[in-house]
Amino acid sequence: MSASWLTPRRIRAHGLLLAVCLWTVYAIDMSTPGLRDRNGLIKGTDFLHFYTQGNIALQKRGDLLYDMQAQTALLQNLVPAAAGNVYVPLYGPQVSLLFAPFARMSYPAALTIWLWLNAVIYGTCCYLVWKHCPNLRARPWTVLIAALAFPGFFYLILWGQTSGLALLCFTLAFLALNKNRLYLAGLAIGSLIFKPQLGMAAAVIFLFAREWKVIAGAVLAALAQLSIGWLYYGTPVMREYLRALMNVRDVLPILEPRPHQMHSLRAFWSLLIPWPALAFVLYGATAVAVLAVAARSWRSKTSLGLRYSALMLATILVAPHLTVYDLLILTPALLLLADWTVGTNPAGFAALMPILIYLCYPLFLLGSLARVTHLQLSVIAMTGLLFLIDRDRNVPRNAYIA
Repeated sequence: MSASWLTPRRIRAHGLLLAVCLWTVYAIDMSTPGLRDRNGLIKGTDFLHFYTQGNIALQKRGDLLYDMQAQTALLQNLVPAAAGNVYVPLYGPQVSLLFAPFARMSYPAALTIWLWLNAVIYGTCCYLVWKHCPNLRARPWTVLIAALAFPGFFYLILWGQTSGLALLCFTLAFLALNKNRLYLAGLAIGSLIFKPQLGMAAAVIFLFAREWKVIAGAVLAALAQLSIGWLYYGTPVMREYLRALMNVRDVLPILEPRPHQMHSLRAFWSLLIPWPALAFVLYGATAVAVLAVAARSWRSKTSLGLRYSALMLATILVAPHLTVYDLLILTPALLLLADWTVGTNPAGFAALMPILIYLCYPLFLLGSLARVTHLQLSVIAMTGLLFLIDRDRNVPRNAYIA
């Protein structure tokens, strides 16, 4: 496959075909009567966990917030059709307060509103980043089709997860950085404390880059968000939250029942290497290498678009827990990288950039193959994108976008 083969017309055709297939599958899966889909799963899947937490917040029962057995019994009372579902309570206490308004509704109504809200957030984030992609502005239909066909969006809606909020945080951070409003960028990054694994790469990169204003804003936002849960529930709940995080390895089999649906370096090595200790060592070594490359790119002379894309790729790769729906946060990076390829018509190794962007779509969907091959190819593609960005780190900042 060559980059010249990826014409806008061909990309639109492939994207439209993929979007039709994905959303047809979704419609058929959800067309069953009742709350169970055709696979026997509760519709909304993970949203049931947030719905349960919202009910805990309404009752102000902090003692239930990190009690897995008590939550399992509660969700069965709330949604009898969900009997048998078990969730690991690891979210910060402030998350339950976010879902308290949804818990006042019936489960089907709350799920419908939540999914529409996430669709609006996704569309808005795509639009805001696209507006900063001068080379893609003349291709709105191509961008729209690619957005509808993005597997991360499909899995977000299928699972009813909170990755849309994480995407919003990263999008706001990019917009703030683009205007050199570093404190605001930090506030957006720090708001990721509800999914702390997604803030690890940013914390390391900004620390090594000595972006003290960003770090200060991030710390402030994280503390403010956690303080909301602390003020509402009290100190004992915060202790239980910290204890749950410290003991996360004890519940990994429940937390990660489908390793092939994970797309990070830790999942890559865990699937490939049958010895957990060696797999963890390799994860640590490669995570350090990825962070070093991303930090070097961030301090380089290249554009914000490329530097931020490197940060986003590192975020995905080094996250210790990253499931397929979290790939949604890669949306800004894919838009910015696509804009760069259109504007520069790269040659040499850089010509691999559009090919890898294109391959990310099917590879994000074909994670199930890793159950047989034990090789998560999407991780290789994302790592390749990161190293291609690093190759161009010395190009002047004003040569490309934003």
